[in-house]
Amino acid sequence: MQQRELGRTGRRIGVVGLGAWQLGADWGEVGEDEALATLNAAVDAGVTFVDTADVYGDGRSEQIVSQLIKDRPGLTVATKMGRRVVQEPSAYTLDNFRAWTDRSRANLGVDTLDLVQLHCPPTPVYSSDEVFDALDTIVAEGRVAAYGVSVETCEEALTAIARPNVATVQIILNAFRLKPLEKVLPAAAAAGVGIIARVPLASGLLSGRYDESTVFAADDHRTFNRHGESFDVGETFSGVDYATGLEAVRRLAPLVPPQITMAQFALRWIIDQPGVSVVIPGARNPAQARANAAAAAFDALPEATLQGVREIYDELIRSQVHQRW
Repeated sequence: MQQRELGRTGRRIGVVGLGAWQLGADWGEVGEDEALATLNAAVDAGVTFVDTADVYGDGRSEQIVSQLIKDRPGLTVATKMGRRVVQEPSAYTLDNFRAWTDRSRANLGVDTLDLVQLHCPPTPVYSSDEVFDALDTIVAEGRVAAYGVSVETCEEALTAIARPNVATVQIILNAFRLKPLEKVLPAAAAAGVGIIARVPLASGLLSGRYDESTVFAADDHRTFNRHGESFDVGETFSGVDYATGLEAVRRLAPLVPPQITMAQFALRWIIDQPGVSVVIPGARNPAQARANAAAAAFDALPEATLQGVREIYDELIRSQVHQRW
């Protein structure tokens, strides 16, 4: 698999990684054996980067990933912190950072976390010198090797990129969320900050497997957070109305080259965007993990196809998401 620099971490990773949210919670139940089989299938297919968080299953995802890295040395594992407490800027302190990273180090079974990211904190956090001084401290103490941020908006991303020691920015980027292409990706590239593209399949909409009759489980965020009841609605279907998303997928279908699935097309589109370090699709089983990784092997999409994606976005999606995020 093609390797790229992961921003200021000094690490090289495969361009397709694995997002481990679904192995913890909020996507319906995934058994531990299936989760481990999925992780191993991804690594066998060339994945070298796994993204998790302390809040995914309240640590379950980290604990499952820990079993993987015991047997598969050389992987880069990123985790996230901050969403297990009330979302107030005052919670983002050095003492809390120490406690949170100590818990993640124990869950993952490592002395030093490869990369820890603030997990979509309140917007004022990005402008706090004290917060970033505290992050510098936990690096100096050896708790983490590098730190980054996971953001909801482009404005938050740009504020973070201006910080001298931010290694990476994780942001929603997919064919339904093009706004980061305008300023965020160029600014990150200029600063040497890595871009981790999350929600690449718009919570599965861009897999092309869903229609108006699809029913999601009650414990799946695509049911309980469809209107932002539990967390930012942009994390569910990228904030796009479900019916609109289905129509957009139908219009995208003729752009998909032969011998490639809609999901692989969506991932390849992200890989082709200048400035992207890694895309982190989730997978619930080994077959999905292998198919996602295979997207890295396809040829870059032609310019006419990229323009076609832009036109569909402008017509159906832009007015729903562009101003908010």
